[in-house]
Amino acid sequence: MEMLVPSDMIAAQSRLFYQLNKFYGDRVQARKTAIAKTVSDVFKVVQDVLREVEVQEPRFISSLNERNGRFDGLEVLSPTEFEVILYLNQMGVFNFVDDGSLPGCAVLKLSDGRKRSMSLWVEFITASGYLSARKIRSRFQTLVAQACDKSSYRDVVKVVADTTEVRLRIRERYVVQITPSFRCSGLWPRSAAHWPITHNPWPNPNLVAEVKAGGFDLLSKNCVSLQGKQSSVERDAWVLNFREAEDSLLVGGCRKKCLSILKTMRDRHLDLPGNPVTSYHLKTLLLYECEKHPREIEWDDACLGDRLNGILLQMTSCLQCRRCPHYFLPQLDLFKGKSTSSLENAAKQCWRLTRELLTSQRSLEKL
Repeated sequence: MEMLVPSDMIAAQSRLFYQLNKFYGDRVQARKTAIAKTVSDVFKVVQDVLREVEVQEPRFISSLNERNGRFDGLEVLSPTEFEVILYLNQMGVFNFVDDGSLPGCAVLKLSDGRKRSMSLWVEFITASGYLSARKIRSRFQTLVAQACDKSSYRDVVKVVADTTEVRLRIRERYVVQITPSFRCSGLWPRSAAHWPITHNPWPNPNLVAEVKAGGFDLLSKNCVSLQGKQSSVERDAWVLNFREAEDSLLVGGCRKKCLSILKTMRDRHLDLPGNPVTSYHLKTLLLYECEKHPREIEWDDACLGDRLNGILLQMTSCLQCRRCPHYFLPQLDLFKGKSTSSLENAAKQCWRLTRELLTSQRSLEKL
């Protein structure tokens, strides 16, 4: 039988497969080990501060948990930056409104006829009946600053001053953002109603149902898409977040391995001034790649090289066009607020990295 694929191409594929596994075993695992050590240190400090906050103000109950070495509620943004999502008690008397007027955001409005005094968050409700993300965050920031002064870690933890977000600097090296939020389960936002695109075999209907039932989070943080048009409603709005939905979609095949390799490459080659490429951009493009390659066989370990190249080429293209649409909210551009020069610089670096991977057999030893 004639071989349809030239043998040297098969040899090249298997060399790339070997190189990627070696890169994963060496570089990726080393990054994971180092981050795990940092996380367990950072976690102790943040937990101590949040316990103190809870004593002062029982409405801000810490939802940080450690379970067999896994840290619930803490997300790694980079080896030195972390975000803690602090889930607040549900309030039950608000309507969730996302009419598209605030891209990527939504407001919580008192249900008609409900009395302000019936809400747990009475003093954070505006005259027009909105639960203000900004007012809650401002109160929380004050409490965190007081808690840092009382914390047994007060010598190593400081509140970052020049921001309305709640950020801690720990041991002068790490930054942790603590974001008050509400979990919205069993609800799916209207602004993401177009998802998934019809007729695409991925994700399968069961997974779609599971993701939609899981819902989303509303975060109290600055929304980049609203910068420059800060009317009071905008400042009171909550940012939509789909972290759990995204994580559910990336289960299976080499998807998570692919993301770990991309993050490691980002830290080594695309950690650039102005932070044009974040791990969230990579995760977003990985989700689009899953749509382009809907069959599970395309996420077999043997296809890892092809998937990485596809995502890096797409990243280069997005950087050149200066647009990266959010996966669930494509009207939202994830490059908004990034400078043109930082995106152009990143496009060059990203293309250099992709070209190196595509053309050089031994590129991964150097990368």
